[in-house]
Amino acid sequence: MVKTVVVKAGQQSLLAVLPSTHRVDFELLSKALQFEDVRLASEPEFQSLFPECEPGAMPPLGNLYGLPVLCEENLTQDEVIHFNAGTHTDAVRMRFEDFRRLVKPRVARFATHL
Repeated sequence: MVKTVVVKAGQQSLLAVLPSTHRVDFELLSKALQFEDVRLASEPEFQSLFPECEPGAMPPLGNLYGLPVLCEENLTQDEVIHFNAGTHTDAVRMRFEDFRRLVKPRVARFATHL
């Protein structure tokens, strides 16, 4: 399963997609984005971007929401990924290569194992 988190780089919001067994390393994320002011977005900052989704259950499909997507490079080794489909009870199963082709995420190393 992958998780999607909303991060802020200055005033810009973006989606960080990583394995659910990992956490965002903000030092690595800052280097990957080449931006010093990088932080986790608060729920009030991002909830209006995903009005049809349950809080914290947004899918990693930034292209549907006009948001850039940064994908943890560890996910490129997975043949198939699973992610929330807007609720905490529904999930999507997708080949990683299909995800990459549809979403066109930037791939970088920015997460560490829990």
